[in-house]
Amino acid sequence: MASGSGPWRVDAPATARPLFCVLLEGASRLSAPGEEPIELQAGDFILIPAACDFTMSSIEPVDPENAAHFAVTKRDEETRHGDPDGPANMRMLVGGLAFGSPDASLLVSLLPRLVHVRGERQFATIVQLIRNEAKEEKPARDMVLTRLLEVLLIEALRSASGGSASPGLLRGLSDERLAAALRKIHADPKHHWTVEKLAGEAALSRSVFFERFRKAMGVAPIEYLLSWRMAIAKKLLRRGNEGIKEIADRVGYGSASAFSIAFTRFVGMPPTHYARAEMNRDIAEGISPLPVSPSDLKTY
Repeated sequence: MASGSGPWRVDAPATARPLFCVLLEGASRLSAPGEEPIELQAGDFILIPAACDFTMSSIEPVDPENAAHFAVTKRDEETRHGDPDGPANMRMLVGGLAFGSPDASLLVSLLPRLVHVRGERQFATIVQLIRNEAKEEKPARDMVLTRLLEVLLIEALRSASGGSASPGLLRGLSDERLAAALRKIHADPKHHWTVEKLAGEAALSRSVFFERFRKAMGVAPIEYLLSWRMAIAKKLLRRGNEGIKEIADRVGYGSASAFSIAFTRFVGMPPTHYARAEMNRDIAEGISPLPVSPSDLKTY
């Protein structure tokens, strides 16, 4: 939990993990490179999937030369920004996200750069539940908040999947024709898919499908197919239960050598080297392999 009082500002450096915040009370201003500043209101939700610098500040102007405006005071239940003793003009829940995938960078690249949700009735109801739970000191409070935030995240991504969303998986899945082709890729990545075949699944001509897919997803159809195959291959290599030949077959390659060449070109190292490096990293960090799916998102 974070709060602000008087003029305050936080300059947040880019981090490796996606961040989100739910504004519970008051108002604040969010600024991020390449984006128009957003004046956040109570009930607003912000998700920043990719690592980038951003600034959160009070609506009241901040003096960049006044150190008091950048003051941070740690409290038992929250972090206070600005005046440590004044009335709060903002209170929000802030957290990080973990992507349960061996290729989190793929999933992040397919999400909008910035998700801002406001005014959704169902979303507002969830925010109210979070606000109520955050104020109470009931048993299992943290567990309930975690589950509510997971639902909130799903609703936010659903709300951001409209035609005005940034290119990415959400925008692609919101297009009924493209979603049919995407589901086929996800369900059967080993199939010998071509642009013509995928266009047929989408009931579109080849040229219309290609341009529509590229515009919605930000990548060409076969480029996305390759990225998804490699994400699955990484997952299987991390698990270590199958050999290179079996993995090659599961992701659509006729031989282990063809798969190894493609994997090395895409990842930058041979499959065996990748598997060894990931196993050593997981052992060192105590990480268990997790499944890969377009919906592999969880809060922590």
